[in-house]
Amino acid sequence: MYSFDLPWMFLLLPLPALVYWLSKPVDTQQKQALKVPFYQQVHELSAQYSTQQLHTFSPFMVFAFLAWIFLIIASAQPKWSGEAIEIPVSGRDLMLAVDISGSMETADMFFAQDAVNRLTAVKSVLQPFIRQREGDRMGLILFADNAYLQTPLTFDRKTIEKMLYDSFIGMAGSKATAIGDAIGLAVKRLKDLPADESDSRVLILLTDGSNNAGIDPVTAAKLAKQIGIKIYAIGFGADEMIVRSFLGR
Repeated sequence: MYSFDLPWMFLLLPLPALVYWLSKPVDTQQKQALKVPFYQQVHELSAQYSTQQLHTFSPFMVFAFLAWIFLIIASAQPKWSGEAIEIPVSGRDLMLAVDISGSMETADMFFAQDAVNRLTAVKSVLQPFIRQREGDRMGLILFADNAYLQTPLTFDRKTIEKMLYDSFIGMAGSKATAIGDAIGLAVKRLKDLPADESDSRVLILLTDGSNNAGIDPVTAAKLAKQIGIKIYAIGFGADEMIVRSFLGR
């Protein structure tokens, strides 16, 4: 149903009429005059024009009246409130950590019979996974030379999917793979959340390489275990690479 945040604004609707009523009338008495031989003709023409104006409703008045009404309605801040929708909550807090280092640009994966790089393949796998996580809070971490929180934990799966789709190689550097930093950042975001179940706080880590920057991933993983955060590490990359050359594949 429709409602207004500032309904008292409608009290201002009669304001133009009130201003018109309280305004001092213009003094039409002429203190001085210039006598001209054709004064009678000008006076008759002016009187005729004034009479026509009194009996004619100006379109400008209609426009000004409607504009004032719409201005008052907009100032009252109308809003539409639908029925409350209950969001199913499973209690899980899932953090995705996706590798976007330079090696993820390697085109050794196939998607829809087309050769694609590893990051594109990761996106194609994660997007349907994100859509199926109804009731779970999800967050997104992107890492390469450093780890960055791209999206904090949220029920808005469309935002997570959009942020993942817009990610590209080079956003967090391209020369290193800081897996330990990604785990540490995920632990930092998940450690203060309540753990109702053993698998309520989860980190899903996707990478195609080994750690060569930042903190030791084993140390970070041990800290996650102490806090009760479960880590699923997924290695990404093909066992063999098909290369197109002049002599074939």
